Amino acid sequence: MPAEHAQWDRRTMLRAGLGAATAVVVGTGLAHPAPAEAADDLDWIIDCDEWGARPPTGPLSASGTATNKIIVHHMAFPNVTDHSRERAVALARECQDLHVDGNGWSDTGQHFTISRGGYVLEGRHGSLDRLQAGERQMIAAHCPGENGRAIGIENEGTYVDQTPPDALLDSLVRLCVAVCRRYGLHASDIFGHWDFRTTQCPGAAFYREFPTLRHRVFRALGTPPRDVPARRWPDVWRFVNAPTVRVAQYLLAHHGYPVEPTGTFDAATVAAVQDWQARQGLPVDVDATLTAATWETLAPDLGRGSAGLPVTAAQDLLAGKGYADVAPTGVLDEPTRRAVRDLQALHRLPRTGTVDSGTWCTIVGGVVRQSLVRA
Repeated sequence: MPAEHAQWDRRTMLRAGLGAATAVVVGTGLAHPAPAEAADDLDWIIDCDEWGARPPTGPLSASGTATNKIIVHHMAFPNVTDHSRERAVALARECQDLHVDGNGWSDTGQHFTISRGGYVLEGRHGSLDRLQAGERQMIAAHCPGENGRAIGIENEGTYVDQTPPDALLDSLVRLCVAVCRRYGLHASDIFGHWDFRTTQCPGAAFYREFPTLRHRVFRALGTPPRDVPARRWPDVWRFVNAPTVRVAQYLLAHHGYPVEPTGTFDAATVAAVQDWQARQGLPVDVDATLTAATWETLAPDLGRGSAGLPVTAAQDLLAGKGYADVAPTGVLDEPTRRAVRDLQALHRLPRTGTVDSGTWCTIVGGVVRQSLVRA
């Protein structure tokens, strides 16, 4: 389960401090603007009232930061065989009790919950209203650093070595399509929790389903291929601590910066990212965001015989994402090449075993155009 994080992200606080109307603070009444479309368009989602949610223990807020991604989780709950609606309702209540009574949060941490039977339920109060409006998502508590700009979807079960049932996957596709349409997102904006947090969530077996999940969402949205970015890298920034940050630190160290591969976005990493951006003639991001151009200038191509910190970086992340045969040797050895070829096949890339920009993008959790547009 995700750790609690401040419900206000830094950018929202700064903007609120400047007097901009960036957040709506609401209590249990949750007064929101009128939804953009008819409520029955999403009547397949079981709302908080329907499943008998407790009132929030404190005020909740709508974000002033634009929603730019979906983060998918597993709940680390048992893989139950009861797929009924009654079980889904009980799940939502159990989750809220855990988050409120156990974690001390104001409400359920995620925006939406999907049961193993495929029932979709509202999590945090106000999330369904905000989805109807297609703007100003509720600030949640599912992923530190991303709570004000990422829709969090929890999926019942534990998927380290088991795949979610078809009913759950089908409903996840349907929900992701709805979120993308309402918030103007694309299939390439779907990520896993561990892309932005040090955790086993969403599980290695579930993560292998992500290329197919995104492909199905892409087809349902009918997005023209020309509108798909060649590569959608994870926009990791200084409020995120994750294995992806450790990869960036290895790459920065390779380029001569005195940073340690801790996975913590510390002050030395912030300074190194910003200096690198300046030296490459890129816009220097105030929050040291690893933009697409930053990633692509940092990550060198790796071929047979490559060695050093960039290889260690790739091996570190591959091992953490389920490739148990990969060890951090610092040499692009055959076990690493096999893992790379497998990852390339999952993302519909040529199975070369070498690491170019597209393969780097998939290693760190991003999405490449080929993965979406190729059958």
